[in-house]
Amino acid sequence: MNQNPYTPFSRSLREECGIFGIYNHPDAASITYLGLYALQHRGEESAGIAVSDGKRVIGHKGMGLAPEVFDPDILQKLSGHLAVGHIRYSTTGSSELKNAQPFLVEYSQGPVAIAHNGNLVNTRELRSSLEQRGSIFQSTMDSEVIVHLLACSQKQAIEDRLIEALGQVTGAYSLIFLLKDKLIGVRDPRGFRPLCLGALNGSYVLASETCALDIIQAHYIRDIEPGEIIIIDEAGIRSLHPFPKQKHAFCIFEFIYFSRPDSMIFSKGVYAARKELGRQLAYESPADADIVIPMPDSGNCAGLGFSEASGMPFEMGIIRNHYVGRTFIQPVQSFRDLRVKIKLNPVREVIEGKRIVLVEDSIVRGTTSRIRIKNFKEAGAREIHMRVSCPPHRYPCLYGIDFPTREELVASSHTEEEIRQFLGLETLRYLSIEGMLKAMPLPGEEFCLACFTGNYPT
Repeated sequence: MNQNPYTPFSRSLREECGIFGIYNHPDAASITYLGLYALQHRGEESAGIAVSDGKRVIGHKGMGLAPEVFDPDILQKLSGHLAVGHIRYSTTGSSELKNAQPFLVEYSQGPVAIAHNGNLVNTRELRSSLEQRGSIFQSTMDSEVIVHLLACSQKQAIEDRLIEALGQVTGAYSLIFLLKDKLIGVRDPRGFRPLCLGALNGSYVLASETCALDIIQAHYIRDIEPGEIIIIDEAGIRSLHPFPKQKHAFCIFEFIYFSRPDSMIFSKGVYAARKELGRQLAYESPADADIVIPMPDSGNCAGLGFSEASGMPFEMGIIRNHYVGRTFIQPVQSFRDLRVKIKLNPVREVIEGKRIVLVEDSIVRGTTSRIRIKNFKEAGAREIHMRVSCPPHRYPCLYGIDFPTREELVASSHTEEEIRQFLGLETLRYLSIEGMLKAMPLPGEEFCLACFTGNYPT
């Protein structure tokens, strides 16, 4: 099997986006900053916050992590009691400041800021139609299409404009809109991406995950339902269900990889689901080995589950350096493998002479995993049996995950045996689709499995 022509520094997966909003809090910008900090795992390219004091909407955004974009002086200038925030990894639109969110515009009804998690699949057609009607786009984001559809509507009430605009788009979207005097949350009818509602001392909060509620000590109320529009203003909360019901297509990768294990998504706990994935993996694909080691951090929970089900000891045989930045500088090109080793380094005294079950959450491109296996062997591992807590990725995701083409997916063109040889493993086993669904806290028909099966919900 020839080495794929991908950079060895590619992460196995890239996160999607995280959104956060709060209504009726005197320190709305600071609270939103904390929410983005908790959601940082969902995107590392840019961060932004827009606020309203009831009269005007202003914002600040920049490239980088939330702590790199915001400091106390900037947050103090963002005065207002309503806010919306966004952290981004680009799945649609290039990585540059003009594509950072929230996207803030003025239209006939006043200012509006939008934060979007997901990916629309009919952007090209809609954008072409809008441009023919005179719309001028400032970015390459699919999210901007929604803003133009909103502005073009002839309806008067904002909720009617929204219903008309969103009735024309197809794909995955969890959205938070900030207007001068209200906050609006929306989830697409299939419910691809999570969005939850919380309360904090008379304030209402919208967030991608409940870990963002925890950091500000907000109380989780419920998830926004698929197809629901929730409007928060001085009259309280109004809920609308204007769209025809669709078969649910919750992204199963939220449970496998994306969401933090201390979060609840789709109203269910992530930690327990990941442990159960590991248990199912041990039942399906046992290994004759000495210890179980997870690939930190995303393999930790599945590794615990595999250890419990197999009876093999669980060891932290890889130490993650949490201080590696996003832009580690290679001083010499010959240090091709250095970034991988600086981020994750084997513990020789744990693994030397041992037969290891290495539990990983996924193998997407394979190049980074190959370097890690090489480092393990150099540290003295006698055998390495990799167990992957999801099925092989064979198809691109259209809904906001960074595997856009089949050429980038190693399992789309290579057999399990070819991948095993390429990685340098004694054995390699993936969890079956049946085992994955058995581990889920929701019925299997609730999920989108397109990246495994090629059966797209839209």
